[in-house]
Amino acid sequence: MSQSDITKYLKQTHDRVFEHNRVWAEEQRSKDPDFFAKLSAGQTPEYLWIGCSDSRIPAEQITGLGPGEAFIHRNIANLVANTDLNVMSVIEYAVRHLQVKHIVVCGHYGCGGVKAAMTPKDLGLLNPWLRNIRDVYRLHEKELDGIKDEQARYNRLVELSVVEQCRNVIKTASVQQSYAKNQFPIVHGWVFGFEDGLLKDLKVDHEAMLHSIQKIYNLTEG
Repeated sequence: MSQSDITKYLKQTHDRVFEHNRVWAEEQRSKDPDFFAKLSAGQTPEYLWIGCSDSRIPAEQITGLGPGEAFIHRNIANLVANTDLNVMSVIEYAVRHLQVKHIVVCGHYGCGGVKAAMTPKDLGLLNPWLRNIRDVYRLHEKELDGIKDEQARYNRLVELSVVEQCRNVIKTASVQQSYAKNQFPIVHGWVFGFEDGLLKDLKVDHEAMLHSIQKIYNLTEG
């Protein structure tokens, strides 16, 4: 592409977003004249969604949730690291202030971050981030090494990583204290599949996981 073609393309892709926004806003007003007044009044989402940054997984669209129904946080490979002040702040705010009832950690099959973590290669700045996934592999090394098919092993690591991130969510003081007082939020682990567009519930047992971690990570005393 020539320089003029690149400039034209960049302008078109920029302007397209604003055109779509205008159409969307008009559609909302036509369906409900009070839509934006309600939206301006505040948010009371039922869900905190912790998902992957992958552009192919828009949380609201694949779940049918609308504006105001889910508080969204996304990062590479949907990780919940206790050293990441971003995700820790999101959990704190969602639980203590928004009082969400469900926290969903949603991964996806075909995750590039998980694939990269399985690759014995120096990935520069990504190394400390992907180490979280490599640590999941280390924790479940026997099971994963026993899976001979590479794709099946890859998919299973995606699932195991989601479960471990759920465990990390439950380790937080805000989740433990809120659950002890209110019996919510409940933590869930899901995986999205590109091949069929469906979510798979990994059936994370919130109560059992909470009890198992509290021998060491009990933070219920505020």
